[in-house]
Amino acid sequence: MRAFVDAKRALGRRYITEEKSLRLFDIFLAQRCVDSFVDVTPELIDSFLASRSYRQARSYNMLLGVVRCLFDWLVRQDRWQRSPVRTRPRRQTAHRIPYLLDPAEARRLLEIAGNLPVRPRAPLRGPTYRTIFALLYGLGLRVGEVSRLRCADIDFDRQLLVISNTKFGKTRLVPFGPRIGALLHGYLQVRGGKLTPDSAVFSFTRRGTVHSGTISQTFHQLIPRLGLSIPPGVAAPRVHDLRHAFAVGTLLRWYREGVDPAARLFHLSTFLGHVNPSSTAVYLTITAELLAAANRRFEGFAAPALKGVSP
Repeated sequence: MRAFVDAKRALGRRYITEEKSLRLFDIFLAQRCVDSFVDVTPELIDSFLASRSYRQARSYNMLLGVVRCLFDWLVRQDRWQRSPVRTRPRRQTAHRIPYLLDPAEARRLLEIAGNLPVRPRAPLRGPTYRTIFALLYGLGLRVGEVSRLRCADIDFDRQLLVISNTKFGKTRLVPFGPRIGALLHGYLQVRGGKLTPDSAVFSFTRRGTVHSGTISQTFHQLIPRLGLSIPPGVAAPRVHDLRHAFAVGTLLRWYREGVDPAARLFHLSTFLGHVNPSSTAVYLTITAELLAAANRRFEGFAAPALKGVSP
């Protein structure tokens, strides 16, 4: 298992969650006195999966996928003849539909966040969360990426952020416009103090950065104050939905500007830090505005052909 994880990380994968899953598998095998893959049977794998009691198909399938990848790797390495994994993934009958904040709702969120009262252990609480949520919504960053930002990661001369240690173990450059630049510059001026290049951009204490879990909790505390009307079938907003809103908003803007979204999907995928465009497609939730824009695009495309068609 350790060799398998090392091989994945050598390819640039962080493989943190997957390693935790394999540790669970290792503990399960040790409890049953199994010390060799020779003794791993399909029935034993089924017992392991059943022991986790995952209600959601996605969690179950993720665990199954990690175990399957392990044995497939062993087969490719000629360490084993045939994978004992016979279990099929569970069918996902329902997909979470995210709530996407529109620009007006996002501005309201930033306004409320900016007025958060200070706390003894959280000075500059309002400006801090206002800037955090602006980066999440305006640049589509992951929560962990914002949480880990250091002062050295902000390049005001080139107007870009250096996002290091991302989900896939890569580093990428994220350009920002003048409004985001002014927001970051103003926030760092308000913080003042002796900030070094290694200082955390968002921190309430000297011990470290604002934790991503704390950012998520604060977001959930603010959402009820927005007075949102959530349609049936749509999930309550999560902080990660700000990233969804950025992706969909970018696609909608391309439609309105006459840009071919298919030709730009690689650009959006790179901007978001995805390995391939198929990962980006998960974020492109279909909205009424997006359908209307796509419909207008199609009408313009089909108009010349329809002119010669009699009613």
